[in-house]
Amino acid sequence: MGSIFEKKFQVGWRDVDPNGHVANMVYLEYAVDTRIAFFESQGFPPMNFVRLGFGPVIKSDFVEYFREAVMLDDLRVTMENGGHSEDGSRFRVINNFYKASGELAARVTSIGGWLNLKERKLMEPPDEMKTAWLALEHTDDFEELKSSIRK
Repeated sequence: MGSIFEKKFQVGWRDVDPNGHVANMVYLEYAVDTRIAFFESQGFPPMNFVRLGFGPVIKSDFVEYFREAVMLDDLRVTMENGGHSEDGSRFRVINNFYKASGELAARVTSIGGWLNLKERKLMEPPDEMKTAWLALEHTDDFEELKSSIRK
């Protein structure tokens, strides 16, 4: 299949909540940064979204917490393909957050699609995006999703 992509972060001052834990929103921000880094690594830089007139749109994010992560912790964020539609218009992406010890700290599961920015409608992504997406390792619970395109 593909490979698991990963990006490393160190939790900073701005990333923690008043309890000293990584703030909820930061997990989502790290997940998005990891996804953009993945596409860049596959030869699809962020400006390609602008050039081609489309972008990701997220229908839902689900965050699960397993272990505390605090300021100055090193986190390794992985990205895996949890599912997609045959035409590529929908996807499920899984980001796992691992502490330096290897313990799973959190998981973000996002379901989304690709939005044509001019027409404001969901679309099938260009082949170069599909190729990048297919380079990702499938999760054990990978599922085939229904297309987002209304016919």
